[in-house]
Amino acid sequence: MKKTWKAIMSFALIAAMAFGLAACGGSGDSGSADSGEQGKVLNIWCWNDEFQSRFNDYYPGVKEVAEDKSTTTLEDGTVVKWTINPNENNNYQDKLDEALLKQADAAPDDKIDIFLVEADYALKYVDSDYTMDVKDLGLTDDDMAQQYQYTKDIVTDSNGAIKGTTWQATPGLFAYRRSIAKDVLGTDDPDAVQEALADWDKFNAVAEKAAAKGYKMLSGYDDAYRAFSNNVSAPWVDGTEVKVDPNIMKWVAQTKEFTDKGYNNKTSLWSDGWAKDQGPDGNVFGFFYSTWGINFTLMGNSLETPEDQGGKAEVGNGIFGDYAVCYGPEPYYWGGTWICGAAGTDNTELVADVMKQLTCNADIMKQITLDTQDYTNNQEAMQAIADDPEFGSDFLGGQNHIALFVEAAKKIDMSNAGPYDQGCNESIQGAFKDYFDGNVDMDGAKANFEKTIKEKYPDIKTVVWPE
Repeated sequence: MKKTWKAIMSFALIAAMAFGLAACGGSGDSGSADSGEQGKVLNIWCWNDEFQSRFNDYYPGVKEVAEDKSTTTLEDGTVVKWTINPNENNNYQDKLDEALLKQADAAPDDKIDIFLVEADYALKYVDSDYTMDVKDLGLTDDDMAQQYQYTKDIVTDSNGAIKGTTWQATPGLFAYRRSIAKDVLGTDDPDAVQEALADWDKFNAVAEKAAAKGYKMLSGYDDAYRAFSNNVSAPWVDGTEVKVDPNIMKWVAQTKEFTDKGYNNKTSLWSDGWAKDQGPDGNVFGFFYSTWGINFTLMGNSLETPEDQGGKAEVGNGIFGDYAVCYGPEPYYWGGTWICGAAGTDNTELVADVMKQLTCNADIMKQITLDTQDYTNNQEAMQAIADDPEFGSDFLGGQNHIALFVEAAKKIDMSNAGPYDQGCNESIQGAFKDYFDGNVDMDGAKANFEKTIKEKYPDIKTVVWPE
């Protein structure tokens, strides 16, 4: 699940969406849980093929998949139509928003039934009438009892309704190169490496040791950001003020120090240089990654050719098995994908069953993890794998990383999440890149952030910086 973090929230659009829906009679106007007749086309919107592959591989009742993967046919004859619009430059949200504005008037077979959202902009859709309460669809508290609470909190609207559900939980860890750890610390044992990186002072001290050996501690500017931003003391916005948390400024200070001292390679997330740093020619001690990042992005970037990906990585390129994971200085989470039932769907029964099977079924959740090593949203199933002495990741040198994720997931705190998160997180990272490179001073970076925020959010009057 490659994250680009390009989408930005538009409150004008939200208002337009709400007005358009209200003018057409509200979310119950065309096809809801009590409409009885169910459609024979299930329209699913997403930004990449990750959920499509989970659906095709694990949803019971899949009969066949079209050669071009544009449709999936179920045993009962229902045709699942996939609409995939990449995330870049807000493309996915723009097209989704346009379609949702037309939802009430769309022909039954053209109505969106399911659409996917990411954590950073989930509330944009959760706090609108375009998503359905999962309990109205038929999911119960018992169905969702084994899901991590934070995965429910993040899609809970202002009235307390849960408006989505996910097969993933995404606690974060620090993935490090075993060979580099041995050279720098004299050991690659995860417990010993964790002790060396247990807080930010220790982490910075190891960065200095790594530099003395010719290594970089991190690849670039953004690598540690989520570990800081997920541990803020308050939400980004209070009334009409954006308040920059002191922990965000700790990230700024650390990143500036790492850049000036040569502790990083001055890359940005998703850049070619950043990806290359994870492969055999990389000289980087480690990377902050959540669950999807380790089994998907890191492993993919660490392999020699695309043909080595997708579970065929045992051939590798010389560093397969050279990574391991530890908790790192602070607990954090990163990302995740939620399934939302679209208001106006004429497939409420099928939408509910997709949610139940792919997010509430413990056997399916466990199998996804066993097959893909992704971390799934069922506490009981994950604990069983964590306790299994036979389970381990070949990519991580045989380490049972699920056991670490189980503990990390318990510490995820979503109490300071809010609807401005994506725009503020993107803007602060963007504004300070010039500062890290020495192109502007601190005041200039702050001014650029303030300008960007006020352009994105006209309702924001002031930006408050910590003293």
